[in-house]
Amino acid sequence: MLSRRLLKNLDFTVIAVTVLLVLISLVIIGSATHINTPGEDRYWYVQRQGLFALANLAVIFLLLHFDYKMLGKYANILYAVNLIMLLAVMFVGHSALGAQRWIQIGPISLQPSEFAKLIMIVSLAHLLEKRQGRLNTYKDLVPIFAFVGVPFLLVLKQPDLGTSLVFIAILFGMLFIAGIRMKHLLTIIGAGLAFMPIFWHFLKDYQKMRLTVFLDPNVDPLGSGYHIIQSKIAIGSGMLFGKGLFAGTQSQLNFLPENHTDFIFAVIGEEFGFVGSFVVLALYLILLYRGVKVAGEARDSFGMLLATGITSMLAFHVLVNVGMTAGIMPVTGIPLPLMSYGVSSLTTNLVSIGILLNIYMRRQKILF
Repeated sequence: MLSRRLLKNLDFTVIAVTVLLVLISLVIIGSATHINTPGEDRYWYVQRQGLFALANLAVIFLLLHFDYKMLGKYANILYAVNLIMLLAVMFVGHSALGAQRWIQIGPISLQPSEFAKLIMIVSLAHLLEKRQGRLNTYKDLVPIFAFVGVPFLLVLKQPDLGTSLVFIAILFGMLFIAGIRMKHLLTIIGAGLAFMPIFWHFLKDYQKMRLTVFLDPNVDPLGSGYHIIQSKIAIGSGMLFGKGLFAGTQSQLNFLPENHTDFIFAVIGEEFGFVGSFVVLALYLILLYRGVKVAGEARDSFGMLLATGITSMLAFHVLVNVGMTAGIMPVTGIPLPLMSYGVSSLTTNLVSIGILLNIYMRRQKILF
């Protein structure tokens, strides 16, 4: 059982913000999908998302009973399981929307690349903790990049460029906190940017088109540019206070594709306007601020690295997804944390927040 001393150390701000974001998510998902699923199953997506949210809250409560340091003991095993899951997608996974990313287990369709992000954070935190103080040369960084590179390439193969980029955000965020020299970090980033023209030739045609329509959506207004155009129309038409719940035209009349997953922020903008969007973004800002605080007050380097990886992951998701819906980022298919519909994404994000709570709850080395 958890002692009262530990319970008093819980970050109730993170808990409150997380619950609010999940509740808002259920409302928006209900608005975005109720027309597409008429009859008794009108709120099927809401019920399913809510059920898994409750199940994951129970998992979080269970995780709080164990010291997060326990994760380090199983880091290598988790890394191996991660590779097995990603390899399994290549052989037994099923395709949707032009990508092979899912594994069907009974009635549930799971996306291993979502879980891979959290597993990578845990295993990389364990590796960096062991190599602390030994990140002084480029040679020291080779094993780190190879460690992340294998699952990165497996995810990129699916293909899932968006999730692959999340791996990079996690890697650089954790390396920065682990003590990588700034000149090394800037050199690697510069080399990556210089490699972009070559990387372009390895992209698939639809990925190239996504980058092209990012610069000018009207190049293909009824094809690849359609998502961005409709999303910008939805957000812009919401103006200050929005059109009201269940009253958005772009989302309710099916002009806005993937309105309950990748483009759910556009529904918020259309139905709740600038004010509603600001409130949601403010909640994310609070969550990210608390994540930074957890990292800063962690009792050990492993906890600090875990919190940094989780916060980097959440920050990158919010930045790219909101930027994507507003037309200032290319469309990558990255979901909005705790908001977009999806069992795998919701589970990964809630368990990640559970780990943050665990780290903060045990931030004191000695409890009197």
